[in-house]
Amino acid sequence: MGDSEQAIIRIVDSIGAVAPERWDACANPPGAPANPFVSHAFLASLEESGSATRRTGWLPQHSLLEDDQGNLAGCMPLYLKNHSRGEYVFDHGWANAFENAGGRYYPKLQCSVPFTPASGPRLLVPQGPGREAAEEALIAGAVEYGNRLGVSSLHLTFLPERQWAHLGKIGLLQRTDQQFHWHNRGYSSFDDFLADLSSRKRKMIRKERERALENGVTVEWITGGDLTEDHWDAFFAFYMDTGARKWGTPYLTREFFSLIGERMAAQTLLIMTKRNGRYIAGALNFIGGDALYGRNWGCLEHHPFLHFECCYYQAIDFAINHGLARVEAGAQGEHKLARGYMPSRTYSAHWIANASFRDAVDEYLSRERQHVDRDIAVLGEYAPFRHDDSDEHKEDDF
Repeated sequence: MGDSEQAIIRIVDSIGAVAPERWDACANPPGAPANPFVSHAFLASLEESGSATRRTGWLPQHSLLEDDQGNLAGCMPLYLKNHSRGEYVFDHGWANAFENAGGRYYPKLQCSVPFTPASGPRLLVPQGPGREAAEEALIAGAVEYGNRLGVSSLHLTFLPERQWAHLGKIGLLQRTDQQFHWHNRGYSSFDDFLADLSSRKRKMIRKERERALENGVTVEWITGGDLTEDHWDAFFAFYMDTGARKWGTPYLTREFFSLIGERMAAQTLLIMTKRNGRYIAGALNFIGGDALYGRNWGCLEHHPFLHFECCYYQAIDFAINHGLARVEAGAQGEHKLARGYMPSRTYSAHWIANASFRDAVDEYLSRERQHVDRDIAVLGEYAPFRHDDSDEHKEDDF
């Protein structure tokens, strides 16, 4: 925005109030690796399907930064929430502490992509000389709006490191955590990746892949125009069965999957497994500009290591085949380390209205960041990769 243009913050209660091309010009501008989750299509599918709405505790309050001519200079996906479910950056302890002290933690403002623990931009501003000023204007507008609503806090989760560092400089509290990501070291094939591992881990993965498919199980990659409603029917059955056992109430509706299949087929990958002519398990992934993002898994039959095959090994294979730099396989899971997924920091930033509570959280986060640093350092010592050529000749037992 030029110096002579006045920034105006406007709040809308639906992503549908913004034209897709206007939102996407900020969310995924040309020249930057595309992130599917901040696209208008993904966020609109969440809202229109009834997955992220007032009824589910995700009231859209998206923030738009406009100049005095109405041009969109930046935006942020923002929600007013009365719970902390579906976020994957856990603040339940903060809520309990604040309410035990007589405060009211909910409602709060949440800048994130619902039900999606994948890093990406949250302050959606194209690159340029006024980028940081526009980001600060979005934060200032969100804080002012939060004060008017009387919320306890504003949370921006799964940020890129650059935005996290910038928000720390302007006074937001900084939090870190970790996930396990696979990084492509220029591999030409899955066997090329295996050759980079220690002998023991290489043999382990080969045995797991054999066991996963030993009962006549076959694997399909389905994307683009090959996706059909029959595929979504099968996958939704997996999702509901596994989600009900894990969370009690799965977050996403059946309509959500139809909408992304209609709007985002080229960015969607279903890894489906079949036995005796019927689908038995599957993993939903989204294809970004430089990464494959694993999101949901489900199954109707249990087969040893089938989860690893669908969610980790097939994802690696797809990323290598399509020249993607990394695979982000979702939250948690130290078992991913032995399978080539390395610990990677995730970042969030937080504004808290109550000064005393803010100080207490700030002190807690300082200790937590140190713990995350130590944890990542220790886990890194157990990386499955070869340390030197002598490992090639070791015959460790499986």
